Amino acid sequence: MTTSALGALSVPADSIPRHVVLVLSGGLDSTVLAYRLRADGAQLTALSFDYGQRHRRELEYASRTAHRLGAEHHVIDLASITGLLTGSALTDRDVTVPDGHYTDLSMRATVVPNRNALMLDIAVAVAVARGAGAVAFGAHSGDHPIYPDCRPAFVSAYRRMAQLANAGFAVDGFTVLAPFIGLAKSDIVTIGEQVNVPFGDSWSCYKGGDVHCGTCGTCVERREAFALARVADPTAYLTREVG
Repeated sequence: MTTSALGALSVPADSIPRHVVLVLSGGLDSTVLAYRLRADGAQLTALSFDYGQRHRRELEYASRTAHRLGAEHHVIDLASITGLLTGSALTDRDVTVPDGHYTDLSMRATVVPNRNALMLDIAVAVAVARGAGAVAFGAHSGDHPIYPDCRPAFVSAYRRMAQLANAGFAVDGFTVLAPFIGLAKSDIVTIGEQVNVPFGDSWSCYKGGDVHCGTCGTCVERREAFALARVADPTAYLTREVG
């Protein structure tokens, strides 16, 4: 059995569904995943979500990736719920985006309740309606444990729920894929380098300016991932000082 372009993930090439609905945020992880799945020949339907996030610029980068890969792309408007998602720095302007290396305490400020589940629910519905064999998203082990919806237990439980909720309607073998779940962000950069991802076409900064700030936790982790992977980082940062 051959091994897919997912390389270190050891996903058999013949197990990658022909049609995958991808949750494409425009961030580094989902961008690399898009290129990896496309390298395996998957037809991609990309879904991005506007939930009123401070860093809406990521949606522009998602569009670039979808266009480069020839993927059908839709931006789902969830902005009407923004006012209800108080307490998160990503959706509440009264909460400051933390700088420096993230800790579990500082990262609590960036949690959007149930965010991945909301996005996955819509992606699964689209996949079932379109007859796609899988939904994929880029959660990985580098996402701190404070994010409940980036943990392996969540992925396993959600996959089973999606299969039960659509029994008799989803195609045979339908699944939810999180192929980066056991990897660090530096591993994802390495994978992206292998399939020639234009890293400049991804957005990480949570502050949502015109340029990556370089000091928020996501910028710090992005910069360190490239350094650990020994891959040139094309990202322009306002500052390279760690807060």
